[in-house]
Amino acid sequence: QVQLVDSGGGLVQPGGSLSLSCAASGIIFRTYAMHWYRQAPGKQRELVASITSGGNTNYADSVKGRFTISRVNANNTVYLQMNSLKPEDTAVYYCNGGGSAYGYWGQGTQVTVSS
Repeated sequence: QVQLVDSGGGLVQPGGSLSLSCAASGIIFRTYAMHWYRQAPGKQRELVASITSGGNTNYADSVKGRFTISRVNANNTVYLQMNSLKPEDTAVYYCNGGGSAYGYWGQGTQVTVSS
């Protein structure tokens, strides 16, 4: 059974930092491209960051220079380090393995950026 477990969300002030984690099981993790998506209230889910099985990364323009995606294959875990957070980063963040069409999803973790 495939399972992705997101964690690390919370409430943070503007300019602060949070680190999200996603622990995967039931897949050959090292072979999967992994992604972080987010969905804000009333908006569509959007792709935030991706990392290939080889470690290449890609980011949405809105988070470039502030967010960093990484992976530790030995731990079957993907991370999202979020710095210089803004109120517009407020959303539920979802881990995804394998892409939005046919991949697997975590349950989501709430990130709220507010003073």
